[in-house]
Amino acid sequence: MRCDYPACLIVEVLSPKTEAFDRGNKFYNYQKLDTLVEYVLISQDHQRLDCFRRNAQKIWTLQFYDPGSEIHLESVDFRTSLEALYEDV
Repeated sequence: MRCDYPACLIVEVLSPKTEAFDRGNKFYNYQKLDTLVEYVLISQDHQRLDCFRRNAQKIWTLQFYDPGSEIHLESVDFRTSLEALYEDV
């Protein structure tokens, strides 16, 4: 599902101090944005990406990406490997 609206994708890089807030109250507030389709959380400590995606029924689903996974952000039709995101880190 590709979107052409502002704020259809939000990407956060997690830090130990903000991770609970980013996954909790912040995500709760982001869910109120009608145009938001994907909310991506990237771990700072290890190679992991979590993608919350709103489906056609307006229900949020969670897709985990670990090393060896190809990431596909449907809202902007972006594909890459998880390892490429962490290159030179």
